[in-house]
Amino acid sequence: MTPPVPAPAEAPERLPRTAVVRDWRTRAAEHADRADALTAVWRDARDRGEKHAVEDFLFTYYPTRVSHLRRWHAGAGAVVPVPDGDERYGWRWYRGTTLPDGADGATLDVSAFLADRGEAVRYVRSLVGATAARPGTFGCFGLHEWAMVYRDAAAGRDHRHPLPLRLGHDGTDAVVESHRIDCSHFDAYRFFTPEAREANGLRPTRERQVAMEQPGCLHANMDLYKWVSKLGPAVPGDLLLDSFELARDIRYTDMAASPYDVSSYGVEAVSVETPEGKAEYVRRQRGFADRANALRLRIVEVCDRLLAD
Repeated sequence: MTPPVPAPAEAPERLPRTAVVRDWRTRAAEHADRADALTAVWRDARDRGEKHAVEDFLFTYYPTRVSHLRRWHAGAGAVVPVPDGDERYGWRWYRGTTLPDGADGATLDVSAFLADRGEAVRYVRSLVGATAARPGTFGCFGLHEWAMVYRDAAAGRDHRHPLPLRLGHDGTDAVVESHRIDCSHFDAYRFFTPEAREANGLRPTRERQVAMEQPGCLHANMDLYKWVSKLGPAVPGDLLLDSFELARDIRYTDMAASPYDVSSYGVEAVSVETPEGKAEYVRRQRGFADRANALRLRIVEVCDRLLAD
């Protein structure tokens, strides 16, 4: 069944700059339950020994581990009141501290974290901040997925997913040839077929990523999960799962609007080759952009807190 495209969630409760999280057991349990719910479809397929053409992307392109998703962190500046010897004292970048009442606690060692991940923090801050400040572009209609299989049959290449093409090879090529392709996301563009790469109106590169990414791009919005993952335990658990949930929701639309027939997964096509399909794609695209920019502001807050400390 296709996950719904929910309205942007209300802003979660924010922890103050320095906080003792005394209800951490409740937060950690609720976090693990939510992670299990978000990964249930993929885990069921894995346990049956089956591939999942929609959700596998979240566990292959992104190096997702369910155990990491289930692990709750309070985030930078927060202290968890746990006794000396708790497992958290052995987690990477954690250190012990003493609470005002003299009890033991564990917290992120920001200096140690920045020593290892400082460059990543600065890059994420620059990329995410620049993207949030830029207007979205809403005219690509998800044709990046079509460009990844353009003229595959003529060249004798296998396409990326073991699924039939909804319009066949010739119909898929015709859609690409009758539309303008303007993909701004390098990590999508690099998977274009050689013929489609030449037809793209833009020339994204890794070096120009900060200058080119924009919040209307589905893949840039999915990648927020990647950037949050790079920030590791500095990120509060709710931000990690909010980013993963957004990536999962977008992935279903990404495949629904692709040239592949994903009806076997209960996913209804977004037929971007039609005016109605284009309108539906843009509607979803704008909703995802709003959700993504709300997450970007929270990611920037995490980065700024780390760099200030």
